[in-house]
Amino acid sequence: MSDAPPKVPSRILVAEDTEVISLLMTEVLTRAGFEVELTKDGEECLEAAQRQLPDLIILDLMMPKLHGIEVLKRLRSDPETADVSVIVCSAKAFKAERAAAVELGVLAFVPKPFRPEELLDTVHAFFDRSVPLDPLASPATAAPIGKPYRPRIDFARPKMTLWGTRGSTPTPGAAFMRHGGNTSCMMIEKGDHKLIFDAGSGIRELGIELMREGPCRIHLFITHTHWDHIQGFPFFTPAFASGYEITVYGAEGFGKSLESVFRGQLDQDYFPVQMEDMSASIEFRHLEADPLDIGGIEVSWEYAHHPGATVGYKAKVDDTSVAWFPDDEFMAGYVGSPAGIDVDDPIVAPYRRLVDFLHGTDVLIHEAQYTSEEYPDKIGWGHSSVSNAALLAKFAEVRRWIVTHHDPMHDDRFLDDKLLLTRQELKALGSTTRVDHGHDGMVELL
Repeated sequence: MSDAPPKVPSRILVAEDTEVISLLMTEVLTRAGFEVELTKDGEECLEAAQRQLPDLIILDLMMPKLHGIEVLKRLRSDPETADVSVIVCSAKAFKAERAAAVELGVLAFVPKPFRPEELLDTVHAFFDRSVPLDPLASPATAAPIGKPYRPRIDFARPKMTLWGTRGSTPTPGAAFMRHGGNTSCMMIEKGDHKLIFDAGSGIRELGIELMREGPCRIHLFITHTHWDHIQGFPFFTPAFASGYEITVYGAEGFGKSLESVFRGQLDQDYFPVQMEDMSASIEFRHLEADPLDIGGIEVSWEYAHHPGATVGYKAKVDDTSVAWFPDDEFMAGYVGSPAGIDVDDPIVAPYRRLVDFLHGTDVLIHEAQYTSEEYPDKIGWGHSSVSNAALLAKFAEVRRWIVTHHDPMHDDRFLDDKLLLTRQELKALGSTTRVDHGHDGMVELL
C-alpha cells in the first residue's frame, strides 16, 4: 500500500464573460478532474490570479473592464504572477492580437467557437507536456462548422423594378446620376406576367430589356396622361415588334379617351411613326370597379389627388402588396406642422378613402416632391410636401415607403438631405414606416 499523498487537482482560472461559454468550460474541465474558478471580466481575473496563483489561466481577449491583452501585460509586470501560464480562448485571434499575446508569453490559442474536446486536448497537452504547444501553430479562426452554405438570389421570385423615378421632366447630367433622370415607370413581374405602371421616359430602357427576352404579354397601367407619365411610349420598342401583346389600362378622362391621347402623341406633326406602324397587338381598356386578376396578381385602383383623371394602383403579389402613387397631393393646402394631427382630424376626412385603400400596404411608392419651404408656392399642383406625405405613411401604417417622382430641381446631394429630413419627420410622428428614396434601376424581390 502506497503512502503517497493524494494528487491535488490542478487549478484553472477561467476568464470568460459569456455565461453559456463559461458554464461549458466549467463542465468540461471539472469532469476531467480540474479545479475551476470563473471570472467574468479583466479586473476579476487579475484579482483572482494574484489571490490563488493558478496553474493555468484560460483567457478571453474581448472582456469588460480590461481587454485580455491588458490583463496579460499586468500579469507579466507583477513578479508574483509573471510566470503564470496562459492559454487564450477567443473569437478575436487576428494577427495583431496574436503577435501581442505571443510576445507576452501565451502558450496556445483556442479559437471560438470551439469543440469541447479541442479545448480539453490543449489543456491536457499543457499539463502532461506530451505535445509541445505552439501559439502560432493553432488556426487563427475556428474550423468551419456545418455544410458550406452558398445562397443564391432567387430571380424566379416576383420582383419589382423602378425604371423611372423623376417627376415632371427627364433630368440628364452628372448631378442626377445616383437617383436617375428618367420619368415615372415601374414593373412588377411574376413568372411570365409583366405589369408596367406608367410610361414615362424610363419605359424606353425597359423596352430594350424586354426585347432581349422575346415576345410576351404586357399589361400597362397608366395613372394619368400627363407628359411625364406617357412620354416614353413612342420609344417603347416592343410596341413596334410583332408577337408582343400590349394592353393599356387607364381611367376615363375628362375629354379625350385613353387611346386618343396615345394616338395624339404619335401624330405625324409630332412624331415620325404613327400607331398604325406599330406591329404589336395593342388594346386600350378603361378601368372598371372590380379588381383585375392577372396571373395571380390582383390589381385594384383608387383616385389620387392630382389634376385630371388620376389614379393610383395597388398590386397584391402573393402575400405582398405594392402600391404605386407617383402623383398625389395629400392634405392639399396644409402647410402647418404634422405634429398633433391624427387620422380622425377633419382636415384628413377628404382623404380617408385613400388612407383606407393603402392601409397595411407592404410597399408604398408615393411621392413627397416638395420640402415644407417649397410647398406653399406649389399648392394645387398635385404634389405632396414631405411632412404631409409622412402623415399618409403613418396613417396608412405602411411597412415601407419608397419616395418617387423626385423634383427635376433636386439633384443627388439635395435628395440625400431630403431623405434624412423625411426619416426625421417619420420618427417625430412615431411612425414605424421604413423609408428610402427610389432610384432608376432599383430592384426589390417580393
